[in-house]
Amino acid sequence: MSTINWFPGHMHKARKEIAKVMDEIDVVIEVLDARLPVSSENPMVSQLRKGTPVIKLLNKSDLADPQRTQEWADYYNSLPDTQAIMIDYSQKKLISTIPDLCNKLVPSRSNNGRQVRAMIMGIPNAGKSTMINALLGKKIAKVGNEPAVTKGQTRFTLRNGMALSDTPGMLWPKIEDIDSGYRLAASGAIKNTAIEFEDVALYAAEFLRKDYPDLLMARYKLKQLPERGDQVLEAIGRKRGGLRPGGKIDMHKASEILLNELRGGQLGPITYETVAEWLEKWERQRLEAEQLEQERLEQERLDAESQSDRSAHRNKGN
Repeated sequence: MSTINWFPGHMHKARKEIAKVMDEIDVVIEVLDARLPVSSENPMVSQLRKGTPVIKLLNKSDLADPQRTQEWADYYNSLPDTQAIMIDYSQKKLISTIPDLCNKLVPSRSNNGRQVRAMIMGIPNAGKSTMINALLGKKIAKVGNEPAVTKGQTRFTLRNGMALSDTPGMLWPKIEDIDSGYRLAASGAIKNTAIEFEDVALYAAEFLRKDYPDLLMARYKLKQLPERGDQVLEAIGRKRGGLRPGGKIDMHKASEILLNELRGGQLGPITYETVAEWLEKWERQRLEAEQLEQERLEQERLDAESQSDRSAHRNKGN
């Protein structure tokens, strides 16, 4: 799969608007999908918020692997100006504490009686609009199963007087990490038209085969674990009425079954990525960047020497 370019006009406009008002924001509330915390973390958020304190809501934690979610919460809580909360919509009492937590993150403002200004951000389908409704205690923000329902900024006032600005669910211009692209597609954050549907299901099947074999076998009543992702889809097709005349498997139907049930949490609590995996990937990227920088500096040195030699040769000729 190549990189995904998906940047609708309203998202480009939203980025400019957010950048314009960020200096007036005291706290950022970032809604992440607990099943894929980094892949659902818009890199533009950290660029836009700069040093503004952030509350990272590991949302849909009821669908995520609890052990891996705890590892992610511990990791984020180790970062400066960052507070992570494992959360889902059933935890009304925990959700009700978020406005007061925002106040505590900026005591210099809240203690002086000034209104704390928060901005809630998140990629499409991470659950941002539903979280706003939960914070307000009533249905105001539009909620939808399709990504990118919110189109512009909206401002609300919460019970403790805090101002909350909503933003469109922004995806970034280019999703360069291949795994992140597939994970976003598997979770439903990217529309089915962005990547070949069966490719996403094949990725999900291979991931489940490796990371959650017991859940996979239990859900589809498999007697033994298939050796490849395509064999997983074939087995699902056979089990769920995906056989065509002549014994051929309807791979699209099998893909649809797997992805719908994966997104709905019917296989059990699953998390697509681990802290250890990303720390390793970031270290590899850092080393690669250092190598490229060294190569660039070496090339500049060679170019400068070559230029010096040519100048010396011309001077000698004169």
